[in-house]
Amino acid sequence: MRLSTVILPIYRWNDEGRSHWQRAEELGFHTAYTYDHLAWRSFRDGPWFGAVPTLTAAAAATSRMRLGTLVTSPNFRHPVTLAKELISLDDISDGRITLGVGAGGNGFDATTLRGPGQEWTPRERADHFGEFVPLLDRLLRSPASVTHEGERYSAHEARNLPGCVQRPRLPFAVAATGPRGMKLAAGYGQAWVTTGDPKIFETGTPADSVEAIRGQVGKLGAACEAIDRNPDELDKILLTGFTPDRQRPLESVDAFVEFAANHKALGITEIVIHWPIPDSEFAADEKVFERIATEALAQL
Repeated sequence: MRLSTVILPIYRWNDEGRSHWQRAEELGFHTAYTYDHLAWRSFRDGPWFGAVPTLTAAAAATSRMRLGTLVTSPNFRHPVTLAKELISLDDISDGRITLGVGAGGNGFDATTLRGPGQEWTPRERADHFGEFVPLLDRLLRSPASVTHEGERYSAHEARNLPGCVQRPRLPFAVAATGPRGMKLAAGYGQAWVTTGDPKIFETGTPADSVEAIRGQVGKLGAACEAIDRNPDELDKILLTGFTPDRQRPLESVDAFVEFAANHKALGITEIVIHWPIPDSEFAADEKVFERIATEALAQL
């Protein structure tokens, strides 16, 4: 099992930003991700920086740790411009970028560009996602020229030379729970991402969550089998903080080891924990967080 972290883009780079990313590498995290949003929930009225510039700076400040988004969505991204930014990131990082990508939601990302009441429906989000991922795949795999005329996206002789450092392209970690998203994960993903089942976040138990994720893993397996792909080829990533136990796994090394072991048994291969943010939903003891980073995996 791998252990990664997500560092929200809320820090001025020359104050705390650089030091957090460098410390994440020192602690041995496999990947450090950041959110790719225009704003997010309770952090909307505070500092919030762009994911791509943040990852560019992180790539220059680190040398070994992988970096990525968790997750990018079609809500305010276009495949053509995103592909150009991704090949640039992959080059600057010398092939250390993973793109976490999902269908998005109906929060600030959905309303900032289109206005309140103009959000895409769940079906419309799935429709955009279903065209977004295959086109992005083509743009990154075929850097010389891509032309596409779809229902939602167009590209005319789009060029992304010299292409990705990682071949045939940088890896996609596809966030999905529904059948259409699972098909995209099976068809295009090198990894699959879950946050658990949002329907039981408020009222469910940790045991309920484990069973829900077990079911999701099963659906991913079925989607892979439908296209004759071995589901073991995909990493299975759990972004924590959104299951009924919330931040309890970060209360102690033992609590985290128990949590991780329960999910390792389901087939989860990577667990992502939030960098502690005081006085927020991601508050945690920094000393315990660092002990989890350096000690927990040896007990699994």
